[in-house]
Amino acid sequence: MKKTILAAFLALSGFYGIAQSDSGFGIKGGLNYSANGDYFESVGDAARNPDRNIGYHLGVFGKIGASKVYLRPELVYTKTKSDYDGADFDMSKLDVPVLLGINVVGPLHVFAGPAFQYILDTEFDGITIDDVENDFSVGMNIGAGVSLGKLGIDLRYERGFNDNEASFINTNITNVGPSRIDTRPDQLILSLSLML
Repeated sequence: MKKTILAAFLALSGFYGIAQSDSGFGIKGGLNYSANGDYFESVGDAARNPDRNIGYHLGVFGKIGASKVYLRPELVYTKTKSDYDGADFDMSKLDVPVLLGINVVGPLHVFAGPAFQYILDTEFDGITIDDVENDFSVGMNIGAGVSLGKLGIDLRYERGFNDNEASFINTNITNVGPSRIDTRPDQLILSLSLML
């Protein structure tokens, strides 16, 4: 009985805390721009071929916190495409960033945190790749955004903490060993979000 009363008290105080803060949940979506390897080394290629590594994402998020500091967990489906010398590498994944943010001034906020990734599907030039080193990997997000009431816009940079390679054998040239593609490339992510 004491545990039930304690649990009810904690739940009510949690709801009261949420009602007194900027907390809530919402939906988000936007564009991803992936890089093959190091993002900043591939900026020259991006300027020459701006559409070759574009992807998209859709998801949901929660926001927990007071007016100055907040925690923002997200669950996002991401579809990316990268160009490797004329061949496309497509990847579908679930991303779970857990961001700690600070409201800086007015509508401007900055955030950073770990980003967990689970690979759902990979395909290189029409061939499904099953040999990914790790389906699960960890990276980081760092970025800034603007909140305009219930609407938000943010730009973030994502990178993996380590390489996560996929291997495939080129069946056209039998004397060449397996090739490798990094499934955790650096990327810039532009998002539009709506608090519900």
